[in-house]
Amino acid sequence: MPVEIATPSRAEIVARYTGTAPIEAFADALVIAKTGGEITEILVEEGDDVEAGQILARLDGERLALNLAETRARLEKLKQDYSRNVELRDKSLISDGDFEAIQFEMEALEASFELAELELSYTRIRAPIAGVVSARHIKLGNTIDVNANAFEITSLEPLIAYLHVPEREYQRMRDGLAAEISVDALPGTRFEGTVARTSPVVDPVTGTFKLTVEVVDDSRRLKPGMFGRIDIVSDRRANALTIPRAAILETGGEEFVFVVTDGIAVRRVIETGYVEGASVEVRSGVDDNDQLVVVGQSSLRDQSRVSVVGSSPAAGQSQTSSVDRG
Repeated sequence: MPVEIATPSRAEIVARYTGTAPIEAFADALVIAKTGGEITEILVEEGDDVEAGQILARLDGERLALNLAETRARLEKLKQDYSRNVELRDKSLISDGDFEAIQFEMEALEASFELAELELSYTRIRAPIAGVVSARHIKLGNTIDVNANAFEITSLEPLIAYLHVPEREYQRMRDGLAAEISVDALPGTRFEGTVARTSPVVDPVTGTFKLTVEVVDDSRRLKPGMFGRIDIVSDRRANALTIPRAAILETGGEEFVFVVTDGIAVRRVIETGYVEGASVEVRSGVDDNDQLVVVGQSSLRDQSRVSVVGSSPAAGQSQTSSVDRG
């Protein structure tokens, strides 16, 4: 029977898990107005980078400023009265009850003063987190109410993706593994990432566990909402013995190949390991110099006579996703 053969080769082979997930922002904050008033100044626009605490817009605060000045004046007067009453108490010229009443009044006015200061500070709308202004909901001259939406801030450093991985992969996954992310919107471009967190539990309903992958893109080309393909390399084996996937047959859960020796096809049971592209790692059953049937093997039986009519390239390394068959 005519067949084509190939010989095993030595190459590095990797265990690679590939999954898909949307790219998301690490943090996304909706900035609301903590007090109402007329918008007198807008200091940022969509796309601007901002730091945590940076002022984004200002509201009219004249009324609140006057209220603060009035409260300050009343507090200063009450502090002077309190100081005089301390002297009177020390000389037993005022009752303890009258003194405590003045003290309580001063403490209440101090709290009112601090509240007035806080209300005035709310006329300066600030960024709660560092990031990029992703939306502006207010316009100059508008009068807004308390709790009105003002801005949205999106943190792009890092971007994250949540992968839900089958539980059979759990032993291979760990924090710190390298990942590569690609998206259809940027063909030919791959972004480097890292497995930041591995969930300690498996969802009993889906049989998966969650991986959090972080990616930093200084170029800002990767955007939240893009759908990414994520490759995670969990293991590498250098100088592994690999054969073409086409050479492998399976029956009854047993994998085997046909090895040509002196014109006879001998059936060999093999143990496989990692699979990468068209190459399969062989852990046992095949030697480096064996001639494996890669075309015509489906019609062979053990000890069949064969005629070698051609040879295929030796098994090599490819760059597609891989799994472990061992």
